[in-house]
Amino acid sequence: MLTQLDPPIPLHVLGRGDSYALAVIDYGPEHNLLWVTAINETGEIWCAPNPEVRMQQNWSMGRKKSLAVKSSREALARTGIAPNG
Repeated sequence: MLTQLDPPIPLHVLGRGDSYALAVIDYGPEHNLLWVTAINETGEIWCAPNPEVRMQQNWSMGRKKSLAVKSSREALARTGIAPNG
């Protein structure tokens, strides 16, 4: 099942960067959700499996920056891809 997200949800795809989720694909109970994401920095569209996706920090919701996101951003910076935020 494909569900379009309106409005898109800001996410971080580990190893790819900050993005917006445009849709979610659910193939059923024995599969990871696939997040259809647009990567902010490169404009690429990726279907990212659920274990590779993290919510972005949200101060008003009390959500701190994930350690996995911090590590991913540092790795992206080393490769020359400037992560957002």
